[in-house]
Amino acid sequence: MATALESTTAKQHRLGELREFLMSRRARVSPAEAGLPDGGARRRTPGLRREEVAVLAGVGVSWYQWLEQGRDITVSPQVLDSVARVLRLSPAERRHLYVLAALNPPAPETAPEDRDMCEGLRRLIDAWMPFPAHIMDAYWNTVLYNDAAAIVLGMGPESAQNCLVTFFTDPLYRTRMGHWEEIAPRVVAQFRSACSESPEDEGFRQVVEEVRELSPEFAELWERRDILPGGQNRKELEHPLVGTLYVEATQLRVPARPDLVIVLHTPLPEAGTAEKLEWLVSPEGRRGAMYPVAG
Repeated sequence: MATALESTTAKQHRLGELREFLMSRRARVSPAEAGLPDGGARRRTPGLRREEVAVLAGVGVSWYQWLEQGRDITVSPQVLDSVARVLRLSPAERRHLYVLAALNPPAPETAPEDRDMCEGLRRLIDAWMPFPAHIMDAYWNTVLYNDAAAIVLGMGPESAQNCLVTFFTDPLYRTRMGHWEEIAPRVVAQFRSACSESPEDEGFRQVVEEVRELSPEFAELWERRDILPGGQNRKELEHPLVGTLYVEATQLRVPARPDLVIVLHTPLPEAGTAEKLEWLVSPEGRRGAMYPVAG
């Protein structure tokens, strides 16, 4: 059903789009793909007939006809999921169907053909050199990082693989992070926002419980229940070789991979940060990092 705030014109446009979308998706599914006999040359309808979609989805023929005609009828998520299954909709198409039916869409999913994107994302963060960049999964576990992130942020096989755990439990990271107490509430609010997108996901609960046990500060901030969308955080870092660095960490999402978050660190104008980062990843800077430095 349309929301109370939806205008008549917008509602008519939405229902018209719903009609055209369902007809186009039905036309592309062959009877054989749906497990039906193809009917041979006598079959005039491209793809499935409306009656066949209704039977396969377990809904009334009249109801499905009204849905495809764009009538203003009540629909449920369960019925839409059955129709989406019969029409072999992709995760993105299924969400689109929900929107056209004026229902809250399900959480984004990664389509099978988009799961192998890491090679291209690796090229992306490597192209961000000499500035730090890394990629997290939905739970903020580190998936990929470039050399600058290893040199500047200390990312590596020996460090904690979860960015939230590192932020609250790694003493070296904390001593190098200026204004840690000011940033911590934002970090927790952004993680709670990420959790709210998948409230039934046990993976988020496990991360929260782990950090809660390790950090009383996190436990206190978590109970505030603040929510902030992932965006930008200004960071002041103290590096033992070059001193103070000022960067802006920006979270980016790839629609085809809703399970991943790209974090790009952009140098700010203060303290010659860009030049310092360039030096740190240079051969001379890498040689300097080989020697122990206090802090």
